[in-house]
Amino acid sequence: MEFNDLAAFVSVARAGGFRDAARISGVSASSLSIAVRRLETRLGLRLLNRTTRSVAPTEAGLRLIEKLTPLFSEMEAALDVLNVFRDKPSGTLKLNVPSSTARTILPAVIAPFLKTYPDIRVEVVVEDGFVDVLSIGCDAGIRYDERLEQDMIAVPIGPRIQRFATAAAPAYLDERGRPQHPRELLSHACLRGQFAGGAMPTWEFERDGERVRLDPPGPLLVRPGAAMDLAISSAVAGVGVIHLFEDMLRPHLDSGALEPILEPWWPSFSGPFLYYPGRRHLPAPLRAFVDFLKDGAGAPQISA
Repeated sequence: MEFNDLAAFVSVARAGGFRDAARISGVSASSLSIAVRRLETRLGLRLLNRTTRSVAPTEAGLRLIEKLTPLFSEMEAALDVLNVFRDKPSGTLKLNVPSSTARTILPAVIAPFLKTYPDIRVEVVVEDGFVDVLSIGCDAGIRYDERLEQDMIAVPIGPRIQRFATAAAPAYLDERGRPQHPRELLSHACLRGQFAGGAMPTWEFERDGERVRLDPPGPLLVRPGAAMDLAISSAVAGVGVIHLFEDMLRPHLDSGALEPILEPWWPSFSGPFLYYPGRRHLPAPLRAFVDFLKDGAGAPQISA
């Protein structure tokens, strides 16, 4: 069985398509397609279900990926040993991160890291749901502590304290009034978010030991990711009240486009962590990134 055909199949399955796999691997999409078809012919099994919109592994394909992933990881680790002979580590660091982290944490970290390690290539996969980073071919992920698995090693990244902020456009507040207690939001137009699974997170507030959880009504519902820009721009346009990471709203708060409300009630929470499996040998790019974070280089300022 040709190793290149197996590698082509894994890269297409991980990328979710031939074009994305070609972009990542540097091999043409047509070459990858030929390799996968050749592999399927030799095995006598369909490994990928192909439609005009997506490519996904069949049950047989999933089983093969499960067996191949640790083998490829061992091969990558074996080649990575050669990094000790380089002046600086090289290779690819693949991170799985939520959209909020990609916007508010990584910009201040990745730029100085890449300047320090110019031979390392960072690949960022944005995923707001919790996933098994190894099964999708990532070296590490970034999540908050309540979503970390116990057998993972966690390293702080970014500000250690963050807050959720509540705000609205001054014109909206002039018309609808400025809430003095979180429960007053039940009579306001609130711009809500929804998890990929369909659940809607409640809005939480806390002050002097009193905690309030709300499920307020609103005219707009968005999923995390790029759609958050729509929610923010709608708040700036005066559509309603937004409750989101303070770091994401800070530019608009500073410019006056949004006015903070209920600030004494804003809840704080611990910052995110880089997490990865505890194993004896870390790939050189990941080891360099972990050491970079532990040294405090490129860390953003702590939000208060």
